[in-house]
Amino acid sequence: MGSLQLKSVRKSFGNVDVIKGIDLDVKDGEFVIFVGPSGCGKSTLLRIIAGLEDATSGSITIDGAEVVTVPPAKRGIAMVFQSYALYPHLSVKDNMGLGLKQAGAPKEEIEKRVSKASAMLSLEKYLARRPAELSGGQRQRVAIGRAIVREPKLFLFDEPLSNLDAALRVNTRLEIARLHRELKATMIYVTHDQVEAMTLADKIVVLDAGVIQQVGSPMELYNRPANLFVAGFIGSPGMNFIDAERLGVSDAKTVGVRPEHLTLSREGGEWQGKVVHVEHLGADTIVYVESDKVGSFTVRLFGEHHYEVGDTVYATPAAGQTHRFDAEGRAIR
Repeated sequence: MGSLQLKSVRKSFGNVDVIKGIDLDVKDGEFVIFVGPSGCGKSTLLRIIAGLEDATSGSITIDGAEVVTVPPAKRGIAMVFQSYALYPHLSVKDNMGLGLKQAGAPKEEIEKRVSKASAMLSLEKYLARRPAELSGGQRQRVAIGRAIVREPKLFLFDEPLSNLDAALRVNTRLEIARLHRELKATMIYVTHDQVEAMTLADKIVVLDAGVIQQVGSPMELYNRPANLFVAGFIGSPGMNFIDAERLGVSDAKTVGVRPEHLTLSREGGEWQGKVVHVEHLGADTIVYVESDKVGSFTVRLFGEHHYEVGDTVYATPAAGQTHRFDAEGRAIR
């Protein structure tokens, strides 16, 4: 249970096409993340799957059953929103069990499922509290617990960590990963944060302007980006792009190399330049360089390195770690 197929799914608002023919196959138990910049259509696509938006055309199949005309409550999905969407006058226990109560589930069944979910999320001691008495991270766990008790075919997450601070985002991300392992459930997750996508997903769907740019595992997208957009979006800091002509490369328009695949030296190397900025992050040192030969580029060095603005440096790409792209931005294999 939990497979999903999208075929030629489109969505238009008036004359504006926001989803432009999406085909996607999600297997039972997969953790799939939709990622892309603001306005790429990822949240709209999630809402179409949930039934909160109507598709203009196309087919949506959950466990082999067409659901385009099926209302959200009968699609076998549970959705976790960015805003938590908790009822302030209800306790944690009642918030988590409300969906089952409205569906007419027996009281004993509701108690059993809420107890199980609260134990998974370490919420047992908060069951009598109301949302106003909880931290942001605890509220998000309640929202996740409310989805778990429904035992859905699909879990849908719409940027669930964006309202949390950095430390809570990491902790909640770990909890979501653990829950996926324990529940073995199918999860579809929307985020603009490529770090979340890289660390959580079995499969990433990269979207731009309502079109799928590439589908693959995190490391497939990192190592073999299909085009310039994916190459620039996946990885932090982003990939360096250099005019191939400046490097004497005749069979490509653009050459890409990731900051971590450049070595830096004061003694000599392929690209001479001057340091224009340095970021000391403790675990990493990020060095920004201006070069007459290749223009601006970024180098990511492991650990602490003592470079100063104005230093002359030489960068050299690691062997076999450059990417070539044609005039249309497509990767050349």
